[in-house]
Amino acid sequence: MATPSEKLAESLEILRKLQDQGIIAIQAKNLTRTHRERLIKNGFLQEIIKGWYIPSRHDETPGESTTWYASFWDFCSSYLNKRFADKWCLSPEQSLSLHAGNWTVPQQLLVRSPKGNNKITSLPHKTSLLDARYAMPKLKKIEILNNQRVFSLASALIASSPRFFIQNATDARTALSLVRDASEILVLLLAGSHSTIAGRLAGAFRNINRTQIADEIIKTMSAAGYDVRENNPFKNTPSITFSSREQSPYVNRISILWQEMREVIIKHFPKAPTHNIEKKTYLKQVEETYVTDAYHSLSIEGYRVNRELIERVRSRKWNPENSEHDREHKSALAARGYWQAFKAVEKSVRKALKKN
Repeated sequence: MATPSEKLAESLEILRKLQDQGIIAIQAKNLTRTHRERLIKNGFLQEIIKGWYIPSRHDETPGESTTWYASFWDFCSSYLNKRFADKWCLSPEQSLSLHAGNWTVPQQLLVRSPKGNNKITSLPHKTSLLDARYAMPKLKKIEILNNQRVFSLASALIASSPRFFIQNATDARTALSLVRDASEILVLLLAGSHSTIAGRLAGAFRNINRTQIADEIIKTMSAAGYDVRENNPFKNTPSITFSSREQSPYVNRISILWQEMREVIIKHFPKAPTHNIEKKTYLKQVEETYVTDAYHSLSIEGYRVNRELIERVRSRKWNPENSEHDREHKSALAARGYWQAFKAVEKSVRKALKKN
């Protein structure tokens, strides 16, 4: 007769095979009742909503949110694909945030679908999903972004409400900076006779110093017979220069966040300690907390990481081209980048300690 450990190992092997297939949101039918209950009992599986589960760490403390936040986007896309097939997409505002590189888990994920029931599905840690019954935008206005069905960048900018530019200015400006040419926007503005939106977007582009795009929007819409009145949807004007060369949204996003947060942080930054710090002990503590800190930080951002991967990239025993060893190319790169950032900060800390 198999021992409890052997039975658990059997269940874990089945769970591993599901994960190897890229399955994050596990339906009840994917596991027998025996395996499912055994994995839940031992902390390797947790229920999200009735009939849907995600893998979890057996040593996760009650109330810890890391596993859920790490699984949120994959779970939602799998769940929505099962419910609506390809007849769903995220709201234009949420789409715009994802285009801007903001993958922060929202308190409520807004989804559009002609099959939606206008009801809220409660999810762990006070998050939820609202599937609103809306007609789908045309197929060419929808893109797949990391398994999420989203409005294209141009269509999201047009469909987003004016409030978004005030409440989510960083995301809005970052998304605007990704537009290379006015034609991307104009074809949709003209097709929809969007004179008011044209004025708002012209003002938005001028706000980030993309005057050529702003002027072209006004000129082209006016030539087509529309009365376009430019207005700035933002409350202020940023003092940074937005790069038009970057393909990644993160460069401009980081620049905006640095500008916004730097002065606030300086005001609240604590005074230097007056007592002497035991330098070796302090640096040892910094080094020892790296793995745990990296795991939580990268997991919250949605990267598929584990302590083994973090240790491999720290010791350079990694190969993002090796699909068998490091399946998640981006996760391996993210873990390596986190390590490099950590070493840069550690270098600054050592430099500061030398002055004491």
